[in-house]
Amino acid sequence: MDTNQEERSRAVDAFRRGEKDVLVATDVASKGLDFENIQHVINYDMPEDIENYVHRIGRTGRSGRVGIATTFINKSCDESVLLDMKHLLLEAKQKVPPFLLALQSENEKYLELGEERGCSYCGGLGHRITDCPKLEAMQSKQASNIGRRDYLANNSADW
Repeated sequence: MDTNQEERSRAVDAFRRGEKDVLVATDVASKGLDFENIQHVINYDMPEDIENYVHRIGRTGRSGRVGIATTFINKSCDESVLLDMKHLLLEAKQKVPPFLLALQSENEKYLELGEERGCSYCGGLGHRITDCPKLEAMQSKQASNIGRRDYLANNSADW
């Protein structure tokens, strides 16, 4: 059921006042709203990229407080995001579930050979630029625009 803006605002206000113990929200709330004293964030699905995961769990454990983030993961999750999550947890010295520890990309064994770590395009740690899903999406978008007239470069002095 979709809610309108007024209903969303009432729900957020009730949560802020402590009248409600639970707030179910979308990724918009993870970026645009700030709540004090959040003790537990539950992700009912894994976000499509690690940045949204960080925004979601960033609602908890603020200002030196301890917080818990629980994320439900299923087999349809993008493996590159799971690899990024694995490295994020390792860097934060958090407990890494055994199934994440077992994940290893084809390129992961090469990540520590040089000084460059992870993807130089998006900063993800579970893949290299040659396997970057964000770069691939951007290139696909650019490719779909080929053939459209470029109004900024249409005089004879241009390439």
